[in-house]
Amino acid sequence: MNALAQIDRRADSILRISDVRRRTGLSTATIYRREAARTFPRKQHLGPKMVGWYQSDVDAWVADPVGYRS
Repeated sequence: MNALAQIDRRADSILRISDVRRRTGLSTATIYRREAARTFPRKQHLGPKMVGWYQSDVDAWVADPVGYRS
């Protein structure tokens, strides 16, 4: 697969921060800190004051939190 190819996200769900916290067991601050360190999936901007994470990305992190690199 080409490195520049886009992933088809049409069937992927968007999780809000409360769902991400519940699935990962991490605090909000830890999620943002790990995102900045590129050891957690990147958030997607949904609006001026709204963000979310793709469920498949969070699931990939849950499956291998130590080995995850965004």
